[in-house]
Amino acid sequence: MTEAILLVGGRGTRLRPLTVRTPKPMVPAAGVPFLTHQLARARAAGVEHIVLATSYLAEVFEPYFGDGSSLGLHIEYVTEEEPLGTGGAIRNVASRLRSGPDDPVLIFNGDILTGLDIPALVTTHETTGADVSLHLTRVEDPRAFGLVPTDATGRVTAFLEKPQSPEEIVTDQINAGAYVFRRSVIDTIPAGRPVSVERETFPELLATGAHLQGMVDSTYWLDLGTPQAFVRGSADLVLGRAPSPAVPGRCGDRLVLPTATVAPDAKLTGGTVIGEGARIGEGARITGSTVLAGAVVEPGAVVTDSFVGAGARIGERTVLTGTVIGDGAVVGPDNELRDGVRVWCDARIPAATLRFSSDQ
Repeated sequence: MTEAILLVGGRGTRLRPLTVRTPKPMVPAAGVPFLTHQLARARAAGVEHIVLATSYLAEVFEPYFGDGSSLGLHIEYVTEEEPLGTGGAIRNVASRLRSGPDDPVLIFNGDILTGLDIPALVTTHETTGADVSLHLTRVEDPRAFGLVPTDATGRVTAFLEKPQSPEEIVTDQINAGAYVFRRSVIDTIPAGRPVSVERETFPELLATGAHLQGMVDSTYWLDLGTPQAFVRGSADLVLGRAPSPAVPGRCGDRLVLPTATVAPDAKLTGGTVIGEGARIGEGARITGSTVLAGAVVEPGAVVTDSFVGAGARIGERTVLTGTVIGDGAVVGPDNELRDGVRVWCDARIPAATLRFSSDQ
């Protein structure tokens, strides 16, 4: 296997305001755009040629990654004029593939952080003679996911929508968003219209007798679809819990990028990332959080499990817990923002305006 397709066209609506100005795969995680981690892991698994299926803010990708040579890859870009769904996006880039009809093509979603053993998935695909092989992972509560039961040999027997009752939970195995397709199968996907591989392509292949193989790999796996998950994923990369050859520094409690300035008595823990040119003031405490380039965290501020956008400013003594601050936003001193609060890009919150507890 030397080819892959990355599906990076989603609008990332659940991540807003992180994705107001930046496509989801380009939001920084552990100091680099998240897509960098996926590209680096694909290259480490032997992939040489990658086609990026882009749509939302498509113009951002190529200026950053170019032809991919800096990562040892050859990258091509295909932009959807209208969103085509997962299956439609795969079919839309088929003309750029070089593989023969029976060759394996790796495909993965642009919002999954995983420790998947990619060569093992390819080996499973080849040794079983499958038409499509799927990475499956086990989750404690599968109600938010589509279920993928398999037989004793790992062959997929059904694709079940999100279960609505306990009786419908027949397995804890879910589709983990990485596949190996036989090249010829891609050409059977209808062209020029939206297609979902989960709801249309896979069930139809199963109904026509195609061989769909599941491989359960329960190493690290995280869907980065929400701000809380994204912050956690970035911290896990820094801490070394999630594997990536693209983390720009040694794994540890914190990652401070060049040109950032951190006061000597500021405390950074829990996989915190401080971006280029950011400034962290005296006595600030930042835990498990991401502070992007050019942002300022003023003295005495406390930031926990939060995301501070590029160029944003957090005022003195302000407390952020589980919050997202958009690019260029200003949160004045002595505010307290708690779980789930999202401050939009360039918004202004005056001093001592919002609290979830007494100011005494």
